[in-house]
Amino acid sequence: MVETIYKPEQILEWLSDVADPEIPVLTIMDLGIVRDVECNGGVTVSLTPTYSGCPATEAIEASVVAALEERGVAKISIRRVLAPAWTTDWISQEGREKLRVYGIAPPQRRDRPIICPRCDSSNTELVSEFGSTACKASYRCVDCLEPFEYFKCL
Repeated sequence: MVETIYKPEQILEWLSDVADPEIPVLTIMDLGIVRDVECNGGVTVSLTPTYSGCPATEAIEASVVAALEERGVAKISIRRVLAPAWTTDWISQEGREKLRVYGIAPPQRRDRPIICPRCDSSNTELVSEFGSTACKASYRCVDCLEPFEYFKCL
């Protein structure tokens, strides 16, 4: 039996289809949590969770394994990398735009007003530091009166 040799670029392309379970408009590549891919007699994918207690970590790891198995990869291992810690700086520009279009204000420096993803107003106010997930806060636009979530800087 001949062992298939995979290239990291091919694996990364396949991983660009793996959605984040909490924000399905984003992929794990958009989030920047895929830190490395090694192809040595199998495939090892290094992932950094968005934070160490993220409840989606195991679901993401299982999705990575499933995506690669669907493409015929037999030997797969996941390496969880906790240092350096993930930061919202790793979210791609495409990912930031996907968040905005989806109605979630992308992360930005907190010394600036949070921009409403619906009407682009900077006249917004914090409702709660806690949104639907630990990585988001709840805001309200004072101009259009729409509630929205803000992806907090981490």
